[in-house]
Amino acid sequence: MLQKTHSLAGLLAAEGVLAYYHQPLFSWEGAAALTIGCLAGPLADIDKKGSTMAKLLLPLSWILQLAKVKHRTLTHSLLFILALGSLLSALPAFFFWTFILAYASHTLIDMFNDQGVALLWPWNRKFRLVPKFLAIETGSFTEGVFRLLLGAAVLIYPVLNYASVL
Repeated sequence: MLQKTHSLAGLLAAEGVLAYYHQPLFSWEGAAALTIGCLAGPLADIDKKGSTMAKLLLPLSWILQLAKVKHRTLTHSLLFILALGSLLSALPAFFFWTFILAYASHTLIDMFNDQGVALLWPWNRKFRLVPKFLAIETGSFTEGVFRLLLGAAVLIYPVLNYASVL
């Protein structure tokens, strides 16, 4: 999946955390959560040379390249998500869960791709959520439709969530 698809998934995860913690969308916390979601969503692609995140965080990307980390392995694994959780455990719960769920959304939606992800890395078996013939190819028309649905959800979810509060 492309960076913009992962950013939308991260935004949707952030909106879910905002709703869970009853934080207003238009607040400092809301702006912080949406920013975190937008950045943490595509972050796992730091392992892919040339990706937006690899360019933004070039030194970390170089380290992963030197270590010969392949795309959709270490940074897409449950082990890495748990390690991030451990590193970020000192954050307030609201920001912790925003980051972790936005980051994990990346692995989840990459599991709709025909290549799948090494979810249980270092075991290299790739996991997918759909059979290969239903998988979403990166940059395809189907991904565009998927991104459109994510975008609609990002716009509709807050309306539905905050309308129920009124």
